[in-house]
Amino acid sequence: MNTAPVPERLLLGPGPSPVPQRVLQAMASPVLGHLDPAFLAVMDETMTLLRQAFLTTNNLTIPISGTGSGGMEAAVMNLIEPGTPAVVVTAGYFGERIAEMARRAGADVVTVPAPWGRPADLLAGEDAVRGSGARVLAAVHVETSTGVLQPLPPLVDIAHHHGAFLLVDTVTSLGGVELPLDDWGVDHGSPAPSAA
Repeated sequence: MNTAPVPERLLLGPGPSPVPQRVLQAMASPVLGHLDPAFLAVMDETMTLLRQAFLTTNNLTIPISGTGSGGMEAAVMNLIEPGTPAVVVTAGYFGERIAEMARRAGADVVTVPAPWGRPADLLAGEDAVRGSGARVLAAVHVETSTGVLQPLPPLVDIAHHHGAFLLVDTVTSLGGVELPLDDWGVDHGSPAPSAA
């Protein structure tokens, strides 16, 4: 067994990032059960803080234990069933990852590729949604692999106009780019997806 100390590194990317000492100490605290009143209080506070970060009043703003990709997969698997038509904007690695997850869930996926380093063509995105009858439109807000910001308000409009649900990965943008989800109409006005 290797007992060499783990070196300290200054990590400046979107993740992983250094963990402050106070957080490491908190992680050494006794574990609470998921139904313990103290845990529920922590969860309520966390949900309140997440709503503030996402600028939303949506009570279903909840944390998921896991990586960003784990959250992405949870979203995809809860919105996609076999045969669901889906359009995925792919402006980098993580957009391609959403498309692959949707394919594995059985979706009929149409991708709207953009050259790495550039946002997707919104007219091509709308044409793809219209042509496929997509029930889900997915995109990465800020693509970690390229740093490209994909404007969300036009995608919200496209999804709402065509009756699709909008799925957005905000792993890199949250906390770095304002996300006024309620003002933009994210989570409002879109029907739940289903296979036709």
